[in-house]
Amino acid sequence: MKTPELYWDEEYYRERGVGFHIGVCVTEIRERSGLAQSVVSSYLQILRDAGLLVSERVGKWTFYRRDEETIAAFAAYVRDEL
Repeated sequence: MKTPELYWDEEYYRERGVGFHIGVCVTEIRERSGLAQSVVSSYLQILRDAGLLVSERVGKWTFYRRDEETIAAFAAYVRDEL
């Protein structure tokens, strides 16, 4: 989800009053992955709990985006400490 514009049409999001700045809808992630909704939601929740993703609800939909600050801190830790 670093570059969602490569995989999804942002115009579709804009027409609904949102954009990639809030993330990608879990339904679209599920459709692209071909996995069951429950499996995708479980994986995304694990990544959110680890601090690697941020989620935001808009109406009945949940959107996920990368937590760039946490990812950068983790990358620095791996680079500098391991």
